[in-house]
Amino acid sequence: MLKRALILVPLLLWLPAACAEIAVNAARIWPAQDYTRLTLESKRAIQYKLFTLTNPSRLVIDLDDVGINATLNELGGKVGDNDPYIKSVRVGRFKPGVIRLVLDLKTEVKPQLFSLKPVAEYGHRLVLDVYPLVAIDPLMALVQQGESGPAAGEPPAASAAPETPVIEATPAPVTLPPPTIMPETPYAPPSRPELRNRVLIIAIDAGHGGEDPGARGYRGTREKDVTLAIARKLKTQIDDTPGMRAILIRDGDYFIPLGGRVEKAEKAHADLFVSIHADAFVRSHARGSSVFALSQHGATSASARLLAKKENDADLIGGVNIAVKDPYLARTLVDLSQTAAISDSLKLAKHVLKEVGQINTLHRGRVEQAGFAVLKSPEIPSILVETAFISNPAEEQRLKDDAYQDKMARALLGGIKRYFAHNPALSKQRIATSD
Repeated sequence: MLKRALILVPLLLWLPAACAEIAVNAARIWPAQDYTRLTLESKRAIQYKLFTLTNPSRLVIDLDDVGINATLNELGGKVGDNDPYIKSVRVGRFKPGVIRLVLDLKTEVKPQLFSLKPVAEYGHRLVLDVYPLVAIDPLMALVQQGESGPAAGEPPAASAAPETPVIEATPAPVTLPPPTIMPETPYAPPSRPELRNRVLIIAIDAGHGGEDPGARGYRGTREKDVTLAIARKLKTQIDDTPGMRAILIRDGDYFIPLGGRVEKAEKAHADLFVSIHADAFVRSHARGSSVFALSQHGATSASARLLAKKENDADLIGGVNIAVKDPYLARTLVDLSQTAAISDSLKLAKHVLKEVGQINTLHRGRVEQAGFAVLKSPEIPSILVETAFISNPAEEQRLKDDAYQDKMARALLGGIKRYFAHNPALSKQRIATSD
C-alpha cells in the first residue's frame, strides 16, 4: 500500500503542470498593403482552429489550453487605423479550455494560419497571414503612383506598414571617407523610336523585415532598418532619373518570403533586381562592401557559400508557411534564360562594385557568386549588395548616417546607369510607357 502511494504522489504533482494553460508571451502585428501578419509567441505549441464568418466579415481563431493574460488583452490595441484588412481584434474565453480571437475585417480576405517551431530568438509561433482576395499588382500600383500618388521616392500613402524606424545617432562623431568626385555616368534614355517611351523598372529589395530583423550591430542597429533607409533613398534617386522608375519590394517594416520578393519583381516586369543588405561576422574587425550574383556551379568562396546560407535562412526566421510551395526556392538552374540572366547579373555586379568601391573599402575586390534564393529569377538580372559590415562598430556608425546612406544609394545608381550605358535594355517584350 505504501509503495502504491509513493508512486501516486509524483503523478499527482505532475498533473497540474501537464494541464497548465499555455501563456502567450508576445503578440505582434505587422500591417502592410501586401498582407497583414499577426504573430502569437509561446513556450509551447498552440493547437488552433480557424474559420470565417460573414455579414460582417470576421475571422475566428479558437486556441486550446491558452490562458488569458495581459499580452492577449493588449492585442486589440496593437491594431492601427491604417491596417488595410483588420478593423479590430477581440479576445475572450469561449468555453472551458478554449480562448477565442475574433478579428473584425475591413474587407473580404484570404487567410493563412500556421505554426512555426522555435528558431533563433523565437519560441513557438502561431502565425496568421491576412491576404487580400486579389493580390495587389505591383506594376499597376507603380502606374497609379505615377499618375496620382505621392512624389517620386516617397513611400505610398496607402501603405499600412509603419514608417521606417528612426535610427538614432550615437554621440560619437561619424567619420566618413573624403568625398569622391565621380564623373557623370554616361547614361541617357533610349533614342530608338520604338523605345523612346520605354521606362526602365528597377526592383529594390530591402533585405529582411518584420519578424526577421537581420543582423544586429554592436550598438543595436538592425539590418532591416538600414536596408529600408538605403532602399528608399535609392528609389528617390532612380525616380528622379529620366527614363527610370523604381519599385520597392518592401516599403515598410514587414516580412516578405524570399520567393515572394522574386515574384513581386517579375510581376512588375522589372529590368533589374537589387537586393540591399548589411553584412555581419563573428569578429568585429571584418569590414568592407561586397556584391554578389547567383551561381549555377557552387559558391566562388567558402565565405560566399556561408553568406548565401545565412541569407537563405531568412525564411526560417521570418516565418514561411511550408504548406505553400515556393517554386523559386526549388528552381533548378538549367535553362538558357537563367544562364543569360546570370551573365547580365555579373555585368551589373561589376559596375556596381566599381562604384561602391569609390565610397567604401571593398571586402573583396571581385564579384562573388553563390546560391542566393532571392537572386533566382530566370528573367531579371539580379544582384545582392552587402553595403558594409554592421558588426563592425565603425561601419555600423556609417550605416546609420543619413549622408552615408545617400552616398551608398548614389553609388548603386551609378552602377545601374553604367550597366545600361553598356547593355541597353532592348530585349524586353513588355514595354512600359512614361507619362
